[in-house]
Amino acid sequence: MADGGGKRAEMSFWEHLDVLRGSIIRVLTAVCALSCIGLAFKEPLFRLILAPADPDFFVYRLMGASFSMELINVDISAQFFVHLKASLAMGFILAFPYAVWEVWRFIAPALYPGERKAVGRTFLLSSGLFYLGAAVGYLIVLPFCVQFFMNYSVSPDITNAVTLRSYISMFSSLVLLMGICFEFPSAVVLLSTLGVVDRPLLKRGRKYAFIVLLIVAAFITPTGDPLSMLLLAAPLYLLYELSILLCSSQKNP
Repeated sequence: MADGGGKRAEMSFWEHLDVLRGSIIRVLTAVCALSCIGLAFKEPLFRLILAPADPDFFVYRLMGASFSMELINVDISAQFFVHLKASLAMGFILAFPYAVWEVWRFIAPALYPGERKAVGRTFLLSSGLFYLGAAVGYLIVLPFCVQFFMNYSVSPDITNAVTLRSYISMFSSLVLLMGICFEFPSAVVLLSTLGVVDRPLLKRGRKYAFIVLLIVAAFITPTGDPLSMLLLAAPLYLLYELSILLCSSQKNP
């Protein structure tokens, strides 16, 4: 461990574990506290969440797409638990920068001064990328999936009636997963800063990365269908190319 010039560099394993436990508790507390906003402001929260289920959503108007969608509830307690799940997801999204700051605060004393400055910029970048990914999931991936599945039919005799729980599951999965997946460039830049990977290595791994990203997308898409998989894999590969560009501009401290 790098000598941070303080007590942290001399702490034992169990003391580090105790510091980590404190960080985790503070992050969970922040998530729970911010989730209360979703619990208190139910109507604005669900206006935002249910907007992509409305055929008049501006993204569909731009796409020139049309469909009809009816959300139903078939479980007596589903709306309550859906509200809890949506509020927790919102709490996680709002608390993400704070969680990143806690991670940074935990590892910073272990870094050399040059590493600390470079890694600090990477952690700052990660918050922006998370929100960018969540926006892509909300504005692009989710509407495309909703429009495709609502227009897909195996028989004209079958009418789609989507449960609220099913829609919320797709919503939270796609938005959160896209936010997390957009952290990939931050991870690569961090590894590049620490000398673990470099640009030539990433360029040589392009063809393997494409296959791996397809497999990853197949596993993490909530429905597992080819369209959702490709909609998720495409931005992931673009992020891989972005990582190569960012990696090439990094210099080890």
